Amino acid sequence: MSVRHVAVSVQPGHAVGFETQQEELAGVALTVEGTLPDWVVGRLLRNGPGQFTAGETELRHWFDAYAMLRGFRIDGRANTVTYTNRFVRSEDFRYAREEGGVRRMLPGTPPDRPAWTRLRHSLTGAFQDNPSIGVVNVGGSITAITESPTGIRVDAETLETTGRRDLTTGLEADFTLGHPHYDPGRETFVNLAVSYGRGVTYTLFERDPQTTKPTVIGRVSLDDASYVHSFALTDEFAVVPAIPFGLDTTTLVTGALGDGTFLDAVTNFEDGIGGTTSTRDGSFLLLDRETGEVVREVPADPFFVYHHANAFRDGDEVVVDLIAYEDERAMTKLTVDELASPDPGVPQGDFVRYRLPLEEGRATRETLYEGQVEFPTVDYPAKLGEQYRYCYLAANDDGSSLPTRLVKYDLHDRSTTEWEPDGTAFPGEPLFERAPGADEEDVGVIVTTVLDADADRTELVVLDARELQPVARAPCPHRLPFGFHGQFYRDGNRVRSMA
Repeated sequence: MSVRHVAVSVQPGHAVGFETQQEELAGVALTVEGTLPDWVVGRLLRNGPGQFTAGETELRHWFDAYAMLRGFRIDGRANTVTYTNRFVRSEDFRYAREEGGVRRMLPGTPPDRPAWTRLRHSLTGAFQDNPSIGVVNVGGSITAITESPTGIRVDAETLETTGRRDLTTGLEADFTLGHPHYDPGRETFVNLAVSYGRGVTYTLFERDPQTTKPTVIGRVSLDDASYVHSFALTDEFAVVPAIPFGLDTTTLVTGALGDGTFLDAVTNFEDGIGGTTSTRDGSFLLLDRETGEVVREVPADPFFVYHHANAFRDGDEVVVDLIAYEDERAMTKLTVDELASPDPGVPQGDFVRYRLPLEEGRATRETLYEGQVEFPTVDYPAKLGEQYRYCYLAANDDGSSLPTRLVKYDLHDRSTTEWEPDGTAFPGEPLFERAPGADEEDVGVIVTTVLDADADRTELVVLDARELQPVARAPCPHRLPFGFHGQFYRDGNRVRSMA
């Protein structure tokens, strides 16, 4: 008798982070294991991918997936957690559900529309409205946001979609960034609006938290369409990374006639001197927050960045801490197939410190913690624009496309404290909340969610920030795809917990 051996494909644990979750739950009381600090009373709202398909179409890139909000009502006094999750009812999501297709160009997936419709959308700046980056509390309501002119308002408790908001009203711009800052000293939001043409124009503006009305501070234009996902803020400056990677706008428009996407138009900008093809320098633009003028453009070796940790003035320098990548592959390599594969080629991002001289000279760079790390958070906004001691990071181990542990980095003595969940599990962005009346910067909690692949579920985890050890956890009834960004809003405090 012959025996036929059949090869079985075994998906790696991290692959579950890129699988759709269709189930929506409302007001589910979770079982709390451990004891929540009694002062932790508020709501954790997180945003990120929920659905990776549109009808029969498999969405190609991590940033394409349709947004799902996750809400945790936490009451440390009663030691309770109530859970709700819900898709954001954007027009893109509605079209995917009702029409079974892709309405407008997603970052890595083309729309299944006629060529003339694609071209019209490209020429008129018709952006997708799938807000999967984060949330912001502005104008008295929670708004889900991304790099789009459109924000989607939701009910903070039920997460039901309640309306739409044009984030570019009062601004000459195509869209606004998904990482606005909140400055508690001036009680205002600060953000960048972006306009693409032959190059790119950044508009620095403030937004009143109550009226949502924007006030333009200044504009700066560049010949190349550098990609900016976030920026740093001090009391004096907005620090904007003008990286040597971004969009070839001609490719973006012409690609719309076929199956071209935003990612197909992502390129490095070459200096072309003497027929060479070397990537040009990057730089940091220091924009005066009062006048909007560019105080200095500080040249730097080429780098790519999504997220900043913090920035502050140090004598005749501005210090900027961020996660730096080598090049544009930090974006183009984040396809769903690549990330879910057994051997994902995840680009390495390091936690680095740049020093930007205010008078003359180039930026200097120091690697603080070698990656892969992402999602840097600090005691925000208390330490916004100030010297600070601790940064919290999500770190990957080899062979995983998702974080496998959390790292607390001490910038004073350059030491680390780490926490790794048991089994095959992937912690998300660590949000710090300082304890009431605490004088020391790490007295408080870290609030995060952990995707437990072994149990096929996600759980809320609260850790003591000093020791980075869990004090309480609350398992959800199901698994959630790995999320992006969130905010913890303590009761009576509308200030959010990160940029």
